[in-house]
Amino acid sequence: MASPCKMGGMKIAIGADHAGFELKQKIKQRLLQEGIEVFDQGTVSTQSVDYPDFARKVAEEVAEKRAELGILVCGSGVGMAIAANKVPGIRAANVTTEYEAELSREHNDANVIAIGARILDETGAMTIVEKFLHTPFAGGRHQKRVDKITAIEREEMRARSRTGASR
Repeated sequence: MASPCKMGGMKIAIGADHAGFELKQKIKQRLLQEGIEVFDQGTVSTQSVDYPDFARKVAEEVAEKRAELGILVCGSGVGMAIAANKVPGIRAANVTTEYEAELSREHNDANVIAIGARILDETGAMTIVEKFLHTPFAGGRHQKRVDKITAIEREEMRARSRTGASR
């Protein structure tokens, strides 16, 4: 089994839309206090913006290995997770409980979580983020399943390149 993530020295990409801005700022502050390097991909206010833009930025930071993990915050977390999962190499989970955060890392090797500022209070969100960051991927029987997810992604990308069209 992999070792737990060490907090100091860790690099995390974080992003939010207008609904998640305030909670994102609080999470960012907590991470910085713990010695984590944070790549803030926006937004910078509560002014209305489109969540896919920020989900993509965070997902690309993680997929391109500039950040180890990603955290997304919007109203529900749903839209952010859907958008992030369109980036090859991303396994984003919409998480509402500490247990889901743990299993998303342990079983699915999720590299991005999406949380809802309209669903969770600050305490709940912080607990989820801490669990996500501290839980290692278990590997073993779960690795085979994650490999199958990666294979689906590769097959879809090959099929799209052959047809020259997006599905």
